[in-house]
Amino acid sequence: MTNRVHRPREDAEFDFILGRSGTPVLAYFTGTWPKAIEPCRVMDLVVGGVADEFTGRLTAVRVDITRCPAATERFGITGAPSCVLIEDGEAVAQGTGPMTSAEVRTLLEGHL
Repeated sequence: MTNRVHRPREDAEFDFILGRSGTPVLAYFTGTWPKAIEPCRVMDLVVGGVADEFTGRLTAVRVDITRCPAATERFGITGAPSCVLIEDGEAVAQGTGPMTSAEVRTLLEGHL
């Protein structure tokens, strides 16, 4: 995974990143249960590549559902992986399930 993807250890750290990013935030929520592990690993590569592509215009954050339960609830996450594009603390686009780079770019359209 690229160094451009933040990995908060708790909700307070996630909130700090949201408040300080200065750019839209692409948060992708991951899980550690058996059926979620492989799709979430794939999303690590996809989001890392997109983060590299949009350097300076996007902040990417990998959010572990178990470590950040308040963020998970706040953005209505019900499964992993899930992606949420956040602007000014509000979700403006969302996708659930494994996504390709093209699908993530489509999620970003009109926001970057």
